[in-house]
Amino acid sequence: MGQSIIPPPVLLVIAAFSRHKEALGWAEEKLIAHFGPIGRRSPNFDFHQTRYYESSMGSELRKRFLVFRNLIPPDRLADIKLYTNQLEEELAWTAPYPESRPLNLDPGILSLGKFMLATTKDQAHRVYLRHGIYGEVTLQFQSHAFQPNPWTYADYREPALLYFLNEARDYYRQRLREEAGIEGGESRMED
Repeated sequence: MGQSIIPPPVLLVIAAFSRHKEALGWAEEKLIAHFGPIGRRSPNFDFHQTRYYESSMGSELRKRFLVFRNLIPPDRLADIKLYTNQLEEELAWTAPYPESRPLNLDPGILSLGKFMLATTKDQAHRVYLRHGIYGEVTLQFQSHAFQPNPWTYADYREPALLYFLNEARDYYRQRLREEAGIEGGESRMED
C-alpha cells in the first residue's frame, strides 16, 4: 500500500490579460497585496491566437505572467481562482471601461513536473478541485522542457511563453533550495 505524502509547495503563476494597461497595473497591485512580491514578470505578449474573448474584452489584448516569490501549498489553487474571479468582477463593476470584462486573470501552479491552470469549465481532461473550480495539467515537463498536451491552449504553445515558463521552473528550483532544500517529491522530473 502506498503512503500519502504531502507534496512540496509550488510556484504561483498568474496570467493577466487586458487591452488596458491601467487594468493590468491595477491587477498587479491587488495581486501583490494579496500574494506578496513578484519574483519574475514576463514581457507583455500579444494575445492573438483566438478571437474568443473579443466580444467581452475587446481586441488588441496583451497578456503578462506574474510569478510570485512566495511558494504556496498546491491545494490552494481553487481558492486562488475564486479570488481572481472576484478581482475581475470588482474591476468590471467599478472601472469605467467599455468592455463587460476588461480583465482576465488565470492562476496556475508550477511544479517541477507540470504547469496546471485553474478553470471554471469542466472537460474530460480536467479534474474537479472544489467550489466549482477544476484543474488542468496544461504543460508537462519532459525532455528538459515544458511540453504542451493535446488540449493545451494555443497561447501556451508559443515558444516565447514556453521559454518564460521554463525559466520560471528554474526560479522555482532556486526557491525550493532557499526554503530548506525541499526538492524531494518530484526531483526525478528534473530531466
